[in-house]
This record gives sequence, C-alpha cells and structure tokens, in this order.
Amino acid sequence: MRVQPSEEASSVLEFWKAAGHEAWFEKNPEFDARFRERFAEAHARAAAGALSSWLEAPLSALALVLLLDQYPRNAFRGTPRMYETDELAREAAKSAIARGHDRAVEPELQVFFYLPLSHSEDLGDQQRSVALHERLSPELQKHAVDHADIVQRFGRFPHRNALLGRVSTPEEREFLAEGGFAG
Repeated sequence: MRVQPSEEASSVLEFWKAAGHEAWFEKNPEFDARFRERFAEAHARAAAGALSSWLEAPLSALALVLLLDQYPRNAFRGTPRMYETDELAREAAKSAIARGHDRAVEPELQVFFYLPLSHSEDLGDQQRSVALHERLSPELQKHAVDHADIVQRFGRFPHRNALLGRVSTPEEREFLAEGGFAG
C-alpha cells in the first residue's frame, strides 16, 4: 500500500516540481522569496523535528529533505543560516535512502535525496554521494565528483569560510581567487 503525502508535503512537492530545473540550480531572487514566504513555517517545524513522521513514505520524505536542504539554501542565501539544517538534512536523506525512498520517486527528483550528502564536508558522505549519483545524468555525476574533490583536497568547502567566520588557508585563497567552486 502506497502512503499518500500529507497536504502540506504535497504542497512542497508541487511548488518544487512547478519551479523546475532552472529554479532548482540557478540563483533567482524571485524564486528564493516565493519559497521563503510560502514555506517558512514548514521549514521551522521540520528544523524542530516536528515533521519526522514524513520519513515514513517516499514523497513526504522528499518534501522533508527539500525543506531541510534546499529551502535554507534559497531562503537564507548568502547567510550562515543557509547551512543551519544541513546535519538534519543529511540524517533525513540517509534514513530515506536506507528505506529505498530515493528509488521510489521519479528519476528527476532522486538527486534531492543525494544533495545533502554532496553538501557535507565529511569525505565519507562525499564518497557515498558520488556512488549514488552514478545512476543519474553525467552532468549531475560531474557535480557530485567536483564536490567530493574539493572536500578531499581541503577537508571542507573554502567558499563557505568567510560566511562561517573561518580563516582560509593560503591554498584555499588561491583556489578561490582562480575561480574555484563558489557554491
């Protein structure tokens, strides 16, 4: 028996699907504002753990991961808050993947279960992300490998340093000055 997502989870998914690929992977202040305004309360509840029951079914689990991983990257872009729920997003994504939820959603949306691992500064998460991305498009595979290479090289994402109050090493400064990954 397939469990249908709640009305709120369905609303998140409908919004995300309607936005489409360009909004998902491009900086768009209008999209960010719409996402922020429409789902601020849902994000706050997800961050507080009040939506953990959403992990029981594939589509609602995807909505939860979107609220914990993608919402802050759009709603709080350019602030330290954009990384605030990364650990919760990774935990939710790992739980959903362990339950096979990633393979139960349409292929175009599977990547959103894997992105919390790509956003991690843990090399093990990065390696798992690369492995999971192997069944996706070459473009998405390359994106995962690029993330993993940066964490392998620096142990973190240098482009986050200034925002998070971290001191960059000379090698990181050089990497960024040469146009290294900027998030």
